[in-house]
Amino acid sequence: MLQAFAAAFRTPDLRRKLLFSLALIAVYRLGASIPGPGVSTEAINRCLDLAAASDQRDVYSLVNLFSGGALLRLSVFALGIMPYITASIIVQLLVVVIPRFEQLKKEGQSGQAKLTQYTRYLTIALAVLQSTGIIALARSGQLFPNCPQDIIPSDSVWTTVILVITLTAGTAVIMWLGELLTEKGIGNGMSVLIFTSIAARIPAEGGAILQTRGAFIFTVVCIFALVVIASVVYVEQAQRRIPVQYAKRMVGRRMYGGTSTYLPLKVNQAGVIPVIFASSLLYLPQLLSQLQSDSSGPVRRFFENYVINQSSPVHIAIYFGLIIFFTYFYVSITFNPEERADDMKRYGGFIPGIRPGRPTAEYLQYVLSRITLPGSIYLGLVAVLPNLFLSITQEGQNQNFPFGGTAVLIMVGVGLETVKQIETQLNQRSYEGFLR
Repeated sequence: MLQAFAAAFRTPDLRRKLLFSLALIAVYRLGASIPGPGVSTEAINRCLDLAAASDQRDVYSLVNLFSGGALLRLSVFALGIMPYITASIIVQLLVVVIPRFEQLKKEGQSGQAKLTQYTRYLTIALAVLQSTGIIALARSGQLFPNCPQDIIPSDSVWTTVILVITLTAGTAVIMWLGELLTEKGIGNGMSVLIFTSIAARIPAEGGAILQTRGAFIFTVVCIFALVVIASVVYVEQAQRRIPVQYAKRMVGRRMYGGTSTYLPLKVNQAGVIPVIFASSLLYLPQLLSQLQSDSSGPVRRFFENYVINQSSPVHIAIYFGLIIFFTYFYVSITFNPEERADDMKRYGGFIPGIRPGRPTAEYLQYVLSRITLPGSIYLGLVAVLPNLFLSITQEGQNQNFPFGGTAVLIMVGVGLETVKQIETQLNQRSYEGFLR
């Protein structure tokens, strides 16, 4: 991997792309550190210190993770990339439900451009809603429940409008940076920005472990992190290759087909989306319990002791089960065996020993259902690693364990994808063929 980066910097056009990508990442991190208008930086710093001292784990942790810690600071890029992710998931689900969206998806590049435009509009709408909600929570004291400081000193409507416009504009700028990074940089822009946000939090979390738990625990966590990352890389690269053969056919005076290839089915076909779905769904009970006025009711105590408490076996079992369910659900949406079988039949392809058409679709569905099970179990195990770590070490609500769950899945996936793109572009520029 280091050789690939060194060779990329020696290639002029790749070096320009890498430097352009680093410049956009620097702009993104700069925006994440600039406070929003009307926000008290001193009050936020005091509240963050109190939250760190009390090991607070709140409902906004997933959004704060994707924003690189910018959410709790109410910076210009406080919402991060989360509105775009939510909009993309909604549009992807609507493709299955709405026939018009399904037709746009089949139209190719022009239809995909329209779906992208719809995703942008929905992102702006979600950004307005989320920014309004975050500002309301900050003023009501729910963003930092144990902090008496006023994060937004002014209660005027004008300050609220300016702050909502700023946070929404920050989301639009992040979306533009991601698309610009995809077009003129290296890797998928949105994924690289998420990778940057998560990586920006690791040094602080590692330093917190070193200061509070000592050098021995810090060394053990680092060794365990290397084992987890190596295991995730191994499973992310694993795939089931189904052989596909194309029959020879004449088009005009030229012969096409007659080649043998394979259809790769990854073990982790769903990626990190099931973990995001399950995490978001499990945050709803905590949000509802915070909205209840009766803090000593039996229902709230049950949720706080079993469902919300992340070291509870009930929470771990529910989280694990939701990940398995959403893995099957998302794979069934994104991979349609009947469409894939029709495409193969249209171009003269077939699986050896399987008749084209419906038998091919049934065979693909059979293989996909069998390979999704280990993939879902793998996702569940990686996601509950921090929770198991809490239950073993009895750390209460402390979540300073940066090498498990959503973070490691995203970082490893984006890192592998980016390195593959660099190697592909290097091969295109240094390919010599058989004759020199």
